[in-house]
Amino acid sequence: MVRSKPAAKMSPQATLTAVIKSAREAMRKDAGLNGDLDRIPQLAWLLFLKAFDGLEESREVTEDRFRPAIESPFRWRDWADDPNGPTGEALLKFVNGKLLPYLRGLSGTGAHDPRDVVAAVFKETTNRMVSGYLFRDVVNKVNEINFTSSDDIHTMAHVYESMLREMRDAAGDSGEFYTPRPIIRFMVHQVDPKLGEIVLDPACGTGGFLVEVLEHLAPRVKTAQQQRTLHSNLRGIEKKPLPFLLGMMNLVLHGVGHPSIARGNALASPITQIGKGQRVDIVLTNPPFGGAEEVSIQANFPAGKQTAETAWLFLQLVIRQLKDGGRCGIVVPHSVLFADGVGARIKEQLATECNLHTVIRLPEGVFEPYTAIPSNLLFFDKTGPTKDVWFYEIRPPQGRKKYSKTKPMRFEEFADCQAWWPKRVENERAWRVPIADIEANGYNLDLRNPNQPEDLTHRAPIDLLAELVQTEREIIALLEQLEEGIGDAQ
Repeated sequence: MVRSKPAAKMSPQATLTAVIKSAREAMRKDAGLNGDLDRIPQLAWLLFLKAFDGLEESREVTEDRFRPAIESPFRWRDWADDPNGPTGEALLKFVNGKLLPYLRGLSGTGAHDPRDVVAAVFKETTNRMVSGYLFRDVVNKVNEINFTSSDDIHTMAHVYESMLREMRDAAGDSGEFYTPRPIIRFMVHQVDPKLGEIVLDPACGTGGFLVEVLEHLAPRVKTAQQQRTLHSNLRGIEKKPLPFLLGMMNLVLHGVGHPSIARGNALASPITQIGKGQRVDIVLTNPPFGGAEEVSIQANFPAGKQTAETAWLFLQLVIRQLKDGGRCGIVVPHSVLFADGVGARIKEQLATECNLHTVIRLPEGVFEPYTAIPSNLLFFDKTGPTKDVWFYEIRPPQGRKKYSKTKPMRFEEFADCQAWWPKRVENERAWRVPIADIEANGYNLDLRNPNQPEDLTHRAPIDLLAELVQTEREIIALLEQLEEGIGDAQ
């Protein structure tokens, strides 16, 4: 008799992935959803409600004066828990006509009231599914996930981040709210937030920087009060409704019950109105660039530094937003380094008001295939004016010219830079430039590495053309000499 082997037990992540896959398969059959740009947000708000209900159940046990943020019959357990509950048109009528309007209309008392959090999440959230039966199938799948266990929440967070990567792939040109995880991790490590410090991302997208800071500091948390303070000190602002929803969900899945993310444009108020009480210890961000802000937004900035380019506006905002002694890591497009005019004036302000201590030159293709724009990382702190700027070139592994979607940058490739960081010695990748030299050059930061042979990518086109013409002349002169020599020999 041949005995069949017992089925291998699936890991929690594999089980969860299978559940999510089944839910997405059901969603693919619905005529109201068109691709992952529709399916993932739809799944995100259902996961949010399920996770939020799990947090509410935990609060009910641990808090003496517990008051539910979502009242019956709008809690997940009231309408979604029973797999044989409302379905078809009855379910759609409840969700579209009662549930979502109720959630949008919640109002709290401020101070991170969970009702305000829910209302903000659902302010622009809609149900896109048109089949109530398929909707019930998806709800039943989501209901299989257990959000009362911290292990399950942690596992779900990793599965969710994989969905965000898929969405980035589906978003194409709309994917500006994603930053490669190795870059985020490197920036967080080098800025090194401490417990008790307020960390802000004014263009937080799906919350990548805030989640990385959370994971960076989590091992240092020893008490419940430290954890509450850490959660409240992670702050973000996001302009667009879709990444705002995904970012809120991302933080909730990482255990932050009441994420401090505001829905709005961080550039929408005059920067002179940012008082000392609104300033933060750390800014970590990858603001959108290549954008064009309207005139009313530009008017929030000093007359001589108004521009439509979002990168320049965010750089001014960050300078103003930092406390004395505060620190910043920011992604900027390559044009920031060599720009003159308004750009040069903003770089002069940066060098005067802050210590721009490090410029990291990223290799080509780091953000491919979502954008081909070369990028750099600026690190500065508000400890006094700049004296010297260190430049460091990150290079692709040997044999690679650039990165791609299938061969992205890895965190390990920052290891040499991290080893160099505290010692600060010049080598073939690193060099130092006094601020006086930068000032004399019109605050141009697009400087060639003097410790490397000349690289064509860092030379002006007119210089390359002049050298090419000179080389051609020398070749012609040699050919003429050769011709004369052959003629004399005949």
